[in-house]
Amino acid sequence: MTTTLIIIRHGETFWNREHRIQGHLDSALTPEGIAQAEACAKRLLTESIDAVVASDLGRVRHTAEILIDGRALPIAFDASLRERSFGSGEGMTYAEMDSKYPQLFVEAGLVDSEFTLPNGESRTAFHTRVNTAINQLAVAHEGKRLLVVTHGGVLGAIYRRLNNMPVSSSQRVAIPNVGYNRISVQQDNWKIEVWGDTSHLAVDTFEDA
Repeated sequence: MTTTLIIIRHGETFWNREHRIQGHLDSALTPEGIAQAEACAKRLLTESIDAVVASDLGRVRHTAEILIDGRALPIAFDASLRERSFGSGEGMTYAEMDSKYPQLFVEAGLVDSEFTLPNGESRTAFHTRVNTAINQLAVAHEGKRLLVVTHGGVLGAIYRRLNNMPVSSSQRVAIPNVGYNRISVQQDNWKIEVWGDTSHLAVDTFEDA
């Protein structure tokens, strides 16, 4: 049976505006981020949703609560859907990160997917975590329509899997805040149905970390 996953990134945060790495740290939703979530909630009213699963970090919790406002749907919070941990780099801007840890983000070619910041998580470990989490959700909700609320990095990992991109690829994936993404999963076969649709709102895009 096919499981449908509607996957939404959290609303814009203040650190998104400042281009800071959030990782497992948190930054509050901006007024624009709240408005984005409210606009997406209106779109989702036309969707049949059987269950809701979300990252347990604050920016996603807030977004998920807005998305299902008025529906009798409990939210299951799952730490496996968290953003990649950047350890000691969390709170830095992208420019600061590029300067201090040039192995992490590069403009072209390949990155070292095993490189790990102090107290952080390698890209390989992160992608393995995301792939495992999505497969487990698809099995646990087989044949259902599931709303997943998560982070840009998680969506970036899913996109790379769907497009057979190597984990070490340095190509940045633009993931809009509260964009609409839908994939189908049948056994180990993942397929894109809709990706990065922002027709319900006008948003800036931020990179997937």
